[in-house]
Amino acid sequence: MIGGYLGPLLIIVLAVVPGALVARVLRRLLRVSFLLTLPIAISVILVSVFTRAGTHVLFTIGPFDATVEGVDFAAQIVIRLFAISLAIGLFGLTTDPSALVFDLERRGVSPRFAFVANATLQAVPTMVERAVIIQAAQRARGLDTEGSLRARLRGLMPLVGPVILSSLTEVEERSLALEVRAFSRPGRRNLLWSSPDRGVERVARWAMVLAFAAVVVLRLTGAFPSLV
Repeated sequence: MIGGYLGPLLIIVLAVVPGALVARVLRRLLRVSFLLTLPIAISVILVSVFTRAGTHVLFTIGPFDATVEGVDFAAQIVIRLFAISLAIGLFGLTTDPSALVFDLERRGVSPRFAFVANATLQAVPTMVERAVIIQAAQRARGLDTEGSLRARLRGLMPLVGPVILSSLTEVEERSLALEVRAFSRPGRRNLLWSSPDRGVERVARWAMVLAFAAVVVLRLTGAFPSLV
């Protein structure tokens, strides 16, 4: 909503980086966010630089003109993407999925929605961990999964089937376990655990919500200043 160059950079410097330093995950956060942003950033740069209309042409490749306006637009989008990736990555690296689910349910969110949120957050790490275990087991049985690119691709297919089948089996086992624990029963649950929530955290949270609402209103009314 802020746009420009200064807005996303301020969010990164004043909000994301201090939080990552306190949590001691800054190096890992930068690496993960860079890897996640890179494929989208390349696409944005190629599309924006060569297809966005402009009056200042830098160079020409065939029928496409690279313009200064396209470079400027692509740079702004890439900075925004990196800020979004850093914020989401910081949340993922510092928030326990189980704690998030319990707190959502304590605040009145449907248990089914909370379970879906938890399963979504844990899906990729669980599949990666399961794939590593299956790959190690197959390697112990003599399957060649290292070396040349051809060997790696040949070892990929025997890995996909067991990972998918084990994931489906785990879903069934988890569903049965949840039903045994009366997961689908009606009525509000009495949770025995609640996440610590200090007063300064509540104040900061509401301040961010109000600041975001103010930025939205100012942007829609055209009263928000342009940040370079």
